[in-house]
Amino acid sequence: MHRHPAARLAWCVFGAGVGISLAMALVGPPHAPFVLASLGGSSVFLFGLTRAPAAQLRALFGGHLGGACIGIACAQFLGSSLLAYAVAVSLSLGFMLATRTVHPPAGANPVIMVYAQAQWGALLNPVLLGVLCLVGVAVVWSRLFPGLVHYPVSPLEPSPPTLNWGGWS
Repeated sequence: MHRHPAARLAWCVFGAGVGISLAMALVGPPHAPFVLASLGGSSVFLFGLTRAPAAQLRALFGGHLGGACIGIACAQFLGSSLLAYAVAVSLSLGFMLATRTVHPPAGANPVIMVYAQAQWGALLNPVLLGVLCLVGVAVVWSRLFPGLVHYPVSPLEPSPPTLNWGGWS
């Protein structure tokens, strides 16, 4: 039964629900509902694309914390102007590419932080706490179902795997 693709699919889907539920219970409404959008995207990577470089700890933590930090800095210096959003997203992409910590859902964090006019404390709660919730559930969840790859697969794997930014040949 555990080898059946439908059973694995159901386990992954249920795991994502448990992970985001724990994150929401600890950092969600009324505390910080704005961060849950990027955590929802991260759930797709952790529970559905477990082997992807973008799902590994380096990308997950680096992308979320780096993007949130840049978003907060831009909000502090540029307010909520169009320029603040553009600079925050652009710098976050540059940061993630340069440090090889690309985690696509974390690309929402600079927008979220500027929109919320977040303060520096948001790095710890809700960002870090929310990511830790997802990681904790993914680590345990991946070990409970026989035959699933254990998360994290390769914690320090760079994302992207090469410095081929933009796909030039």
